[in-house]
Amino acid sequence: MNLPILNKPAPCQKADSLASLPLAFPGKSGSLPLPMTAEEMHARGWEQADVVFVTGDAYIDHPSFAMAILGRVLEAAGFRVGIVSQPDWQSCQAWRRFGRPRLFFAISAGNMDSMINHYTANRKVRNSDAYSPGGRIGLRPDRATRAYCQRAREAYKGVPVIAGGVEASLRRLAHYDYWSDKVCRSILLDCKADLLAYGMGEDSIVEIARRLDAGDSVRDLRNMRGVAYAMGASESPPAEALVLPSFEKICEDKWSFAEATKMIHNETNPYNARMLVQWHDRQPVVANPPPLPVSQAVMDKIYGLPYTRRPHPAYTEPIPAFTMIKDSVTIMRGCFGGCTFCSITAHQGRIIQSRSKESVLAEVRDMTQAEDFSGVVSDIGGPTANMYQMQCSRPEVEAICRRQSCVHPTICKLLGTDHGPLIELMKEARQTPGVKKVLVASGIRMDLARRSPEYMRELVRHHVGGRLKVAPEHTDSHVLNMMRKPSNDDFEKFTEVFNAESAKAGKKQYIVPYFIASHPGCDLGAMIDLAVFLKRNGYRPDQVQDFIPAPFDVATAMYYTGIDPFTKKPVEISRQLRDRKLQRALMQFFKPANYFEVRDALRQAGRQDLIGSGCDCLIPATPPRAALDARRKDANNRFRGDYVHTIPGETTTGEMKKKGSRKESRNEPGQGYRPDQKSAVQSAARRKRKPPRREG
Repeated sequence: MNLPILNKPAPCQKADSLASLPLAFPGKSGSLPLPMTAEEMHARGWEQADVVFVTGDAYIDHPSFAMAILGRVLEAAGFRVGIVSQPDWQSCQAWRRFGRPRLFFAISAGNMDSMINHYTANRKVRNSDAYSPGGRIGLRPDRATRAYCQRAREAYKGVPVIAGGVEASLRRLAHYDYWSDKVCRSILLDCKADLLAYGMGEDSIVEIARRLDAGDSVRDLRNMRGVAYAMGASESPPAEALVLPSFEKICEDKWSFAEATKMIHNETNPYNARMLVQWHDRQPVVANPPPLPVSQAVMDKIYGLPYTRRPHPAYTEPIPAFTMIKDSVTIMRGCFGGCTFCSITAHQGRIIQSRSKESVLAEVRDMTQAEDFSGVVSDIGGPTANMYQMQCSRPEVEAICRRQSCVHPTICKLLGTDHGPLIELMKEARQTPGVKKVLVASGIRMDLARRSPEYMRELVRHHVGGRLKVAPEHTDSHVLNMMRKPSNDDFEKFTEVFNAESAKAGKKQYIVPYFIASHPGCDLGAMIDLAVFLKRNGYRPDQVQDFIPAPFDVATAMYYTGIDPFTKKPVEISRQLRDRKLQRALMQFFKPANYFEVRDALRQAGRQDLIGSGCDCLIPATPPRAALDARRKDANNRFRGDYVHTIPGETTTGEMKKKGSRKESRNEPGQGYRPDQKSAVQSAARRKRKPPRREG
């Protein structure tokens, strides 16, 4: 089957499917959240929903959440949308809540990949879910996109199923899955979705709805930008598609996996990206070029829709993610940093899409009318707070550029880095009547910020709430190069300017740096140097980050293959849990509970010079009492079997023994959300060990 060739976009061409949406700044009176029940739907006078949106997150009608934005743009385009939030996936009843959708099911795992949402870097179950009421865990399944799509199929046969969101985007082609420790095929082949819309989905979802409403079949939608689809074994992919190494090839050959990663990431610029095809046995999976960025006018329309900025009234418990972002304002999307461990560039794209100053200020004014507004805008930013309205100065060059980062290894000379529009926006936002303070809590690109002394002055004097979070990520030059981050000198110079400006303003303010342990390229020596740097500068991080290999990321390909996809050079990898634990402990060397891990790390690296009472010594020669107590407590916990996560409300091992139950406890490691399932291998082994029954 040959599909029409996608039209090649002109330089700086923008998406225009949303151009006809009505323009409405925030503050519409009488706005209601989208319906979550049939009763709410009927109260609006609807007999049927056009689109049923299924999401793994609690429904919060705020423009920081995908289901709110996508639902509102569909509503503005004239379609009727019902929201099914965190449904019970054990049956398809929730999918039938609104009756048969007239057009399609829209499926999303939520704002995060469900596996990252559920599990830590050590594959332990997380204690809370920020996107669920009360922070409760267990309200969505592992690999939620797959489960939700399958239930949609079961609920109403023949209704198109469209997958989207972060999880689907990052798994649209064959990928390494950290939690199963294997290469997995495209999610399309497992979830059986008719179409997968990847990246930011407003333009795509409206075009899908309009074309299905006009009578197109779901197969006709295969010529859209920003979609991926699986073809039948008897179909032939478009001849112009760039062929990736097959699923079978990348499973057996890590070099081929690295090459596939390089090819995929070289085709992420929407102005020159080519269609990709990857064979899975006899079945091809096709990924069309990415969606075009939306214009500023469309951004204003998207964020100017009548959001209530509140969770749906059905919720009685606080939702942690909403508490964090309820008074924040998104001013832009996208990131040209291209960090190898970050999925933002892969999902939102490298091209910055910014709102107008008028749109942002209208939202700030609307926030001041809320009864519970404290007067503090908690954040004015985006993926990176100081990339607002920054663009390539040569559109004709941008149209052919395949550079992975605009700021690494050096800042591109064609990149516009003017902070002027952002400075003006920040000034006017904090001068809005009813606003006491406007904070910047999003990440700041320090190498860009230092280019503008005026921005640094405005930031430090008016937009820091005592502490400014930044992400230097590491101090080792080799590790930073693997991350595509600037050198540690940049962080130190930024800190000097920050401290100087704070002193001039008469303020006592602090930098809170974030670092990552166990990133590809990082060994014990690099982590020890980082620990020494932290001690010399008086940093004691309360929270540390362990590298998590997320699907699709370049750093994940390094972790799996041990190869840099772009240079094909070998990369140092810390795969063993023990090695990762040592690296993590080094970042918090000052905690007594970490004493013995830090000591083991220093001995293993031959750095006993850092054990003792010297200026740079990380730990004393003699373990403190608190370290001995912590080790004793840990040993006791391990003996009892309570050292792994126990899901709240479940029966513990000790309680089961008291009751005489032979049923296995649900707090066994690695069982996730199917704790009672026995593997066929275990069952067969038990039957084999069981002695034969004697007769007579």
